[in-house]
Amino acid sequence: MNGQPGDTDRLMHSEDAAEPIFETLKRQTDQLLAINNVITAAANSPDLNHTLSAALEAVLKLVPLDASGISLIDYAAEELVMYAQRGWRRDFTSEPMRVKLGEGISGLVIRSGEPVITGDLSDDPRLQVPAFIEERVKAMALLPMHARGKVVGVLSVMSRRPYEFSSAEIGILQVIADQVGLAIDNALLVDSVRAQQQRLEAILHATADAIIATDERGTINLINHAARRLFNTEAKLLGEPLCEAPFLPSIRERLCAALQPNAVERTFEVTLPNQQCLLCEVAPIQVHKSSALPSWVVVFRDITHHKQAVQARLNFIQTAAHELRNPLGAVLSALNMLSKPLENRLNESDKELFDIALRSVLRMQELVDDLLNLEHIESGIGMRFEPINVFEMLARCTNDMRPLLMNKQQQITLEIAADLPPLLGDERWLSRAVINLISNAHKYTQEGGQIVIRAFQQVSDGKPELIIQVQDNGPGIPREAQRRLFDRFYRVRHAEHQAVGTGLGLAIVKSVAEQHKGRVTVYSELPLFSTLWQNKGTTFSLILPYRDQAD
Repeated sequence: MNGQPGDTDRLMHSEDAAEPIFETLKRQTDQLLAINNVITAAANSPDLNHTLSAALEAVLKLVPLDASGISLIDYAAEELVMYAQRGWRRDFTSEPMRVKLGEGISGLVIRSGEPVITGDLSDDPRLQVPAFIEERVKAMALLPMHARGKVVGVLSVMSRRPYEFSSAEIGILQVIADQVGLAIDNALLVDSVRAQQQRLEAILHATADAIIATDERGTINLINHAARRLFNTEAKLLGEPLCEAPFLPSIRERLCAALQPNAVERTFEVTLPNQQCLLCEVAPIQVHKSSALPSWVVVFRDITHHKQAVQARLNFIQTAAHELRNPLGAVLSALNMLSKPLENRLNESDKELFDIALRSVLRMQELVDDLLNLEHIESGIGMRFEPINVFEMLARCTNDMRPLLMNKQQQITLEIAADLPPLLGDERWLSRAVINLISNAHKYTQEGGQIVIRAFQQVSDGKPELIIQVQDNGPGIPREAQRRLFDRFYRVRHAEHQAVGTGLGLAIVKSVAEQHKGRVTVYSELPLFSTLWQNKGTTFSLILPYRDQAD
């Protein structure tokens, strides 16, 4: 049965209506494909040129125009530079076209951050590149490329015949421009990170220090050339646990101990069989805030030459001290021999001169001894760390000093906490430090004064410490002098308490404390001005951490 004429008219009208819808869908599909091509190129290729080429190809497929180009901002030169072009008559990229920032049509785009559409450019006064006239542009759209809130470049599309850009075309071109902007920014970030990584690797492999890094599990993920040479290993250490690496057992054990969360000491010295001396520093690095465990960096520094220089200096001082002691000893013996036969022949003036000479020789001997002791301590050479009974050490120091204290009728008492654990240290030098503190209290405390020796344990930052205090009830120490008490050759001076000694006693105390990873402090209740002396007394505290034998 044949259809009615009205049915045919409706069918033809329906087909005519479907054609614009089809064209619209096709155009939208092409737009989505163009944007997808740009995004895919940006995501899958770190090569900036590939991304720019893909963007230009997508643009010219999207709009029926003749040419397209991309210019990027060079902030250092303050110029807009042409990086890529498609469909141009002249080559503006081999020797890039450059326009000063803020000038011309592109300057308007960069300042406003909005697209700019033009007509015929042959007589446009905004044109900054005369050679561009040869392109015979009749219509052009320039679109800003945004990335992270700023304009990074300009995308331009051109037609050599009159053309009117629709708002839809401008909208899609702006989307592509911004995608290219993000791709450029990401590519620059990747290049920056890659350059920084290359610089870091160059530094790590050029340094003379041996460097090893681990992840949170203690697995080696970096070892530089110096470390491979130092340990003379060609083994593949990457991916191996640090505690199982083919180092000397003594080094491996110290490293494993330093990696423990509660490790007290993460810096130590080791000596290799060839007598090479290394300083090892183990440092935790919190790479990820969410990670409960840190990564680790281990640095081995060759300090052999430093140790040799220290030993050479110590040898020189010992030789010099020996050469000084001999003539000083001869002078002292001669003075002592002369003192008895001349005792009844000298008048008071001569006796005073004789006593001055004798005291000067004795003081020079004491100065030589103190200088030598200070060099020994600061060098660390010959230090022997063994368990010390604190009570017995302090009792011996007190007994040794009692005869001297009796000359001024001074009383000394011990207040030592019960059950003090043994301290790992060098008893010879710790005893010297305590005796120096007692001697200092004796010199600056009046006759009949009181000196108290205390020893007790305290916990600081979760770590046990031994506190040895020497307290007197003397005149105190001026506040302005307290800052320099532990300097070499510094002595507190006051009319009623003349400075005596070499000025090295407290410097020795400080060096002994530092060699034991400790410190020394002073507390004295005294007004600001040194003229106001009161018998408030002074307390010196020797603070020494308890350490394991392995430290």
